[in-house]
Amino acid sequence: MTSYVPPHLRSSSSSTTTTTATTTRSNNGYAKTLETNQKLYSPTSRTTNSAPSFNGARRTSSSSNVPQPVFQEWKPSDRVSRLNPDQIEEVRMRLNIDVTVSGESSPAPAPIESFTDMCLDTSIMKDIGFHEYTAPTSIQAQAMPVALSGKDLLGCAETGSGKTAAFAIPMIQHCLAQPSIRRGDGPLALVLAPTRELAQQIEKEVKAFSRSLESFRTAIVVGGTNITEQRSELRAGVNIVVATPGRFIDHLQQGNTSLSRISFVVLDEADRMLDMGFEPQIKEVMRNLPTKHQTLLFSATMPVEIETLAQEYLTSPVQVKVGKVSSPTANVSQLLEKVADNEKIDRLLSLLVEDSAQAERSGHPFPLTIVFVERKIRCDEVAEALVAQGLRAVALHGGRSQSEREAALRDFRNGSTTILVATDVASRGLDVTGVAHVVNLDLPKAMEDYVHRIGRTGRAGSTGQATSFYTDRDMFLVAHIRKAIADVQSGTAVSFATGKVARKKEREAAAAHREARTGLSQLSVVGSTSINIEDKYKYMIAPSNMKKEGAADDAWDD
Repeated sequence: MTSYVPPHLRSSSSSTTTTTATTTRSNNGYAKTLETNQKLYSPTSRTTNSAPSFNGARRTSSSSNVPQPVFQEWKPSDRVSRLNPDQIEEVRMRLNIDVTVSGESSPAPAPIESFTDMCLDTSIMKDIGFHEYTAPTSIQAQAMPVALSGKDLLGCAETGSGKTAAFAIPMIQHCLAQPSIRRGDGPLALVLAPTRELAQQIEKEVKAFSRSLESFRTAIVVGGTNITEQRSELRAGVNIVVATPGRFIDHLQQGNTSLSRISFVVLDEADRMLDMGFEPQIKEVMRNLPTKHQTLLFSATMPVEIETLAQEYLTSPVQVKVGKVSSPTANVSQLLEKVADNEKIDRLLSLLVEDSAQAERSGHPFPLTIVFVERKIRCDEVAEALVAQGLRAVALHGGRSQSEREAALRDFRNGSTTILVATDVASRGLDVTGVAHVVNLDLPKAMEDYVHRIGRTGRAGSTGQATSFYTDRDMFLVAHIRKAIADVQSGTAVSFATGKVARKKEREAAAAHREARTGLSQLSVVGSTSINIEDKYKYMIAPSNMKKEGAADDAWDD
């Protein structure tokens, strides 16, 4: 059924199938029957190549009875094909697109500003029209032609730029060219995403562009939901799987699905997946894929970790970058307010109650608001405090069940709840139309996270507001935010490093900053005490000269 070999069953020396029904367990605790799995994954039923191994994994090619993938030749409309290099460059400049190809690769396809010129399947075009998509966004205009041409792609654009459709439409087009899915086959295409919420949004968009296709099936494979239902869907056969890495590996280890027919892979919000520690699972999947496959990697930032990942798993990729990646948007009005920790919740209540009163006076609904906090417990506390004030608020964090998280997002999207109190689980990939205000009750630890948080508002050309409370311990980050705001206002490009390595250096610099401030403060106190007490004002604390507080103040004034 499958060419994937679970880590606990891999052995380079095994060459025969055993018939001993011995029960073992995988790393995730799933019971396995060794007899069954060794028959399924026997080395004699698959071939290997010399790709690098991970945890004993071997990259495999598909078995002889698995249909080979089809990579159809694609061409845009004649009008686009006739564009000369100068005209292509003019379109890219207008769309604020930067395209880079490796030295020996052929030029990247021209950007296309009309879905009609992309020569897509008629069913896909019907669904694009049904959802009233008029023209591609910048990332779609360039990334879709690259993906349709069969090239690997490294796409980088700010959140809310339309990246999902940029890979969903070419992915569906690719799947339509493949031999039909049979029961027991693995999927034709795979999308890996960091969070359940993002995976759900991706699946929703994939379904939107494949609604007219009969028997075209997708499955969402994420933690926190019924694994039995997922197993049934996967075994019945699906065209596209949208998954979080950990749960997808679980299904592979249980033999519920296969990598043998996957020929189109998308790593979405790859920087976030690396942040969350999914790199081993990503490598596990990528190194066991069939040799012939196309890979698209999308990221909101371009840290060194992403560049390394791209070098390892993408073949001569076309790099498409749109706009100022990871910079505070000029569409968001940003306010910084110094508030003591023990006064933050009171200040938040005052702020949002005033927003509510102002909305009522103007006859407008309460503006959709996201409040970011640092910890799960604080998240619940803040939501309860807001509800007690008569505001419609709900908490969203990793400690909530999947059904609770889905309900919270559903209520927030439809407006029955107007305030979402969340941890950083909502800072990336959460696309809710009409968020007008983002409040950082607790500032994050890094500039990169701040940018992603405020990016929940001011999306798709709209304007938004961001209010951030800070204390003395946040001064290092506040200095960076103030500089970024000044740069945006002056039209200067905002640039700062992103990724784990950059954030580690930022934390070290912040710690050094705090240590220096503490040292100066202590030096000031020590110096002042030494002068005032030991010399000039020593008599003021002598037992025979003790004075009332007011008198002491008079003495200081003298």
